[in-house]
Amino acid sequence: QDQLMESGGGSVQPGGFLRLSCEVSASLYKNSCVAWFRQRPGKEREGVASTDTYTGEKRYADYLKPRFTITRYDARRTVDLHIRDLKTEDTAVYYCARGQYACSIVQSDYNVWGQGTQVTVSS
Repeated sequence: QDQLMESGGGSVQPGGFLRLSCEVSASLYKNSCVAWFRQRPGKEREGVASTDTYTGEKRYADYLKPRFTITRYDARRTVDLHIRDLKTEDTAVYYCARGQYACSIVQSDYNVWGQGTQVTVSS
C-alpha cells in the first residue's frame, strides 16, 4: 500500500529538541523525493526540507536551515526531521510527503501525503 506515516510529535518546551520520523512504504521510497512540510495555526502549509532518496541532495527553507536537519535512513525507509532549539512559532502540524520529479519544498511537487503529526512548543 502506498503510504507515509509520521511519528514523533508531541509537546516540548522552548529550547528543546524533537525528532520526527516519516516511514515510507517500499513502493514509494526508492528514487523519490521525500519532504517535510508544516502548517502553523492560522497559516498556509509551508515547506521545511526535502531529500532525494537516490542522490541524497537536500533542500531547506532558508530561514529554518540553522535549526532543522533532514536525514534519510535507507535500510528503514525513513526520513527524519531533527529540530533543535524549538521555538513557540514552531508549533504546527508537520507532514511528510512524497514526490517523484522535483525535490523542492513546493507542495505541488508532492502527490502522496501522510496524515501529519502535531508539535506543540510551550512553556
